[in-house]
Amino acid sequence: MHLLIFIAVYPFIWVLSRFPFRILYVISDVVYILIYHIIGYRKEVVRKNISIAYPDISEEKLKTTERKFYHHFCDIFVEMIKTLSISETEMQKRYTFTNIEVAKQYLDTNRDMLLCLGHYASYEWVLSMHTHLENEGYGIYKKVKNKYFDKLIQDIRGKWKTTLVVNKEAKVKIAEVLKQKNEKAVLFGFIMDQSPSNPKKGHWSNFFSVKTPFFTGVESIAKEHNLPVLFLGTKKIKRGYYESTFTVMTENPREHKDYELTDLFAQLLQKQIEIAPEFYFWTHKRFKFVKGHDE
Repeated sequence: MHLLIFIAVYPFIWVLSRFPFRILYVISDVVYILIYHIIGYRKEVVRKNISIAYPDISEEKLKTTERKFYHHFCDIFVEMIKTLSISETEMQKRYTFTNIEVAKQYLDTNRDMLLCLGHYASYEWVLSMHTHLENEGYGIYKKVKNKYFDKLIQDIRGKWKTTLVVNKEAKVKIAEVLKQKNEKAVLFGFIMDQSPSNPKKGHWSNFFSVKTPFFTGVESIAKEHNLPVLFLGTKKIKRGYYESTFTVMTENPREHKDYELTDLFAQLLQKQIEIAPEFYFWTHKRFKFVKGHDE
């Protein structure tokens, strides 16, 4: 069944990826009407998330943010498809880095590093950073149940010298890579704002109006291997154009108290979202588990 679904869908995806952006965004606008106004895809989840993050938000502001988010959500979908055929030159024009030298300073001096970010703006195109770097990258991701679509995602996200690693295998794989790697340093990228299925396995950080659990794997790995940790913040310049900036969270993770780096990530992520909340992925259950700030 998985193969039949893939065979039915893949040709459509392949053809779409060959369309110019102006046509893809027309499709995005049509899909927006369908999933927001007609189907109402996860609208209750989105509204609840925004309401928890901004408890004093007006109904008018909430609906405006909600509509802008769904427009962006549809854009990201077609942009991900376009990645199948987009050229390196076009990608570098549409996704830029203000201070790529910050990452290079570690990699060029043979220091492996961890990069963390949230589901914000265009996290799919972040992997294009390797068009600016000579070093290999590993992206940690959640495996898709359909093995054929999982392979497609690996191909799409792995287009720019990036190898995907299943999240449950990340710790072992990173230790293996660090032990066996060649002379060049490597970069490991994590999207670390997913809510743990078991809150006992996470650390409760202040995030907007509540406390919610965050995964602590990045902090644990950083301390185990003494790797510098960087945060990548992204802003949407205009439709189809993004700009990212690196922020050094720590060069010496072992000097930090337990969960200090996890709390810092939550702070940096919130600061980024507050600039333009419509570009955060509110369809995920961001506040599956919550506590008050004073608890």
